[in-house]
Amino acid sequence: MKPGGFWLHLALLGASLPAALGWMDPGTSRGLNARVGELHVEESRSFEVTRREGPSIHGELSASCGKTFCSRGSRCALNRETGEPECRCLGKCKPSYMPVCGSDGKFYENHCELHRAACLLKKKIVIVHSKDCFLQGDPCTMADYARLKNVLLALQTRLRPLQEGNSRQDPASQKRRLVESLFKDLDVDGDGHLSGSELAQHMMEEQDPDVDFLGCSPEALLRFDDYNHDGSLTLREFYTAFQVVQLSLSPEERVSVTTVTVGLSTVLTCAVRGDLKPPIVWKRNGLTLNFLELEDINDFGEDDSLYITKVTTIHMGNYTCHASGHEELFQTHVLQVNVPPVIRVYPESQAQEPGVAASLRCHAEGIPMPRITWLKNGLDVSTQMSKQLSLLANGSELHISSVRYEDTGAYTCIAKNEVGVDEDISSLFIEDSARKTRVDPLPTKLSYDKSHDQVWVLSWGDMHKSQTSLQVITEASAGQGQHLIRTPFAGMDDFFIPPTNLIINHIRFGFIFNKSDPALHKVDLETLMPLKTIGLQSHSCVPQAMAHTHLGGYFFIQCQQNSSAPANPQLLIDSVTDSVVGPNGAITGTPHISPDGRFLVSAAADSPQLHVQEITTQGEIQSLYDLRISQGVSDLAFQRSFTQGNQYYVYAALETAPDLLFLELSTGKVGTLKNLKEPPAGPARPGGGPRRIVRDSGLFGQYLLMPAQESLFLINGRQNALRCEVSGIKRGTTVVWVGEV
Repeated sequence: MKPGGFWLHLALLGASLPAALGWMDPGTSRGLNARVGELHVEESRSFEVTRREGPSIHGELSASCGKTFCSRGSRCALNRETGEPECRCLGKCKPSYMPVCGSDGKFYENHCELHRAACLLKKKIVIVHSKDCFLQGDPCTMADYARLKNVLLALQTRLRPLQEGNSRQDPASQKRRLVESLFKDLDVDGDGHLSGSELAQHMMEEQDPDVDFLGCSPEALLRFDDYNHDGSLTLREFYTAFQVVQLSLSPEERVSVTTVTVGLSTVLTCAVRGDLKPPIVWKRNGLTLNFLELEDINDFGEDDSLYITKVTTIHMGNYTCHASGHEELFQTHVLQVNVPPVIRVYPESQAQEPGVAASLRCHAEGIPMPRITWLKNGLDVSTQMSKQLSLLANGSELHISSVRYEDTGAYTCIAKNEVGVDEDISSLFIEDSARKTRVDPLPTKLSYDKSHDQVWVLSWGDMHKSQTSLQVITEASAGQGQHLIRTPFAGMDDFFIPPTNLIINHIRFGFIFNKSDPALHKVDLETLMPLKTIGLQSHSCVPQAMAHTHLGGYFFIQCQQNSSAPANPQLLIDSVTDSVVGPNGAITGTPHISPDGRFLVSAAADSPQLHVQEITTQGEIQSLYDLRISQGVSDLAFQRSFTQGNQYYVYAALETAPDLLFLELSTGKVGTLKNLKEPPAGPARPGGGPRRIVRDSGLFGQYLLMPAQESLFLINGRQNALRCEVSGIKRGTTVVWVGEV
């Protein structure tokens, strides 16, 4: 393989073609040489993709090998004696010609060969951006060689002008035809090989006094690009010399759908093919993934495939791949994630007197949506249906209108879909001190972190917010034994902990933000220590509220509003990369996500619009409908439908009116619960919190809480009616339900 070829590739990838086709400046060579330098820098940077050996996808390797990361030039293998994973130097590299110079002064055909040599020699060899090892003592410099080839193409264009049909082709096709024409003219004997004598003959025949090769002759093509050392050039080598990149993607492969079960690994392989194919670039939501150090998308392999380890629903969505510098030809991979059913029953156990009604409820989530069946003491209850025993809400509730002693038993709820099954038991039996935890003054926000059974308390200290603090109550749902932890965070205005559901039952990270700082601060919920900062300065967004859906892994950010300017749209953040994707269309207001992650409802106290969007199981965000709410919405909460399985209602507290709206989310049908007394008087809460909150009581809860001026209302969501009013609570501003329900 001749020295110099790689620098040629870097210099001319996408370089200009001759002036007759608008490919180069016909004036001087200075512009070309400068451009060659620029392209060299750009392409050098684009080729420096960190590569590691991808996780094994062969059955002979144990799962532990998939967790062992080896340095470049080596790969994981199992020791035959111990059975343990170990890193071994690669036996060979995949053939490819992408030459590099090593810090040891040697020339390597590609990155893999360099790293393999470093592994075998047990010494550090890094890539150096120097052409010394390519062009030691050669009077024909790279700039001169690049100019030589452009001159040859310019002369060929003058000698063989493009025909009218060919002139309408794209520049890449025109260049390929021009290079083919030049090769045919140089190949005097027509044997498909260009010899040194044929190239020298061309040099002698070219007597144009205006042509100056500056130390290079056509014979330099043999010195630089005769890769197989046979003393001649084939058309393929000629293509390589002139950087004729030919890429292809069959129409049936432009879109590829991959379905994987949550928790497994998957490999997405790019179908873009071609000679001299540059490195493959992978993108998600328009963001390049190759250069990000991601925890679960961390390896692109020698074949440019995208490896995703331990897939969750946040990974669903579209991924695109294209060759570097050729974005116009790309493949879209649609990643669909299936989730086996996960269910919860409520109550787990209950005791009732004969003659009263009893209900056993089962909530199931999964992708695709699971089907629910019930067993009583191992027998299918569908064969026992009667007026007394009935199934409601698409089978998610088993209702017994008047229990008898023989109804005692274990009722098993079973949920199935295409990828799994789950079951849980609710037992039915038929048979004849509050304590306070002192926190800092003026607590203004409570949030229950179910993953760690903790209540987070944000306190201001005083009305001037001069002593804000964040405290955590541990073992919050226990009757005793709670402890109060003071976190190291101070000066914050708000915090956000993503909610759990049956599919995502553990949350690792929370976020803290200050309403004068255009950034989100990511926090480890286990250690209560900061991890990283996500800057929002470029979007002029100071965060005011957040919401999260596990479907597609989006965070929705409401930006702080300027009263003298139009409302800013919400921002989307990809939780896989912790990067801003862009605005959520033109949607404004505070975002609220339904417990199953499927619906986004956005509303604001000063806006007459309530927006409803759906996040599909492909991770796509779609608008459903808008509603006009003349009074504006102060706060809202979700409650599961008691008549339709896997459907939700939205309950919205109005900003200035005493009413409570309830909205059937799937249809947009609206009702009103009237005359719940006036909301707390005076201005809205300092810091931008809602004037009147509304809180639901969990997955199986049927009650909601909403404060008035001097009392607290308990509302029965199942009946859409007032349950009771608790007096003596003035201007209630925060409340949290604690426990499993």
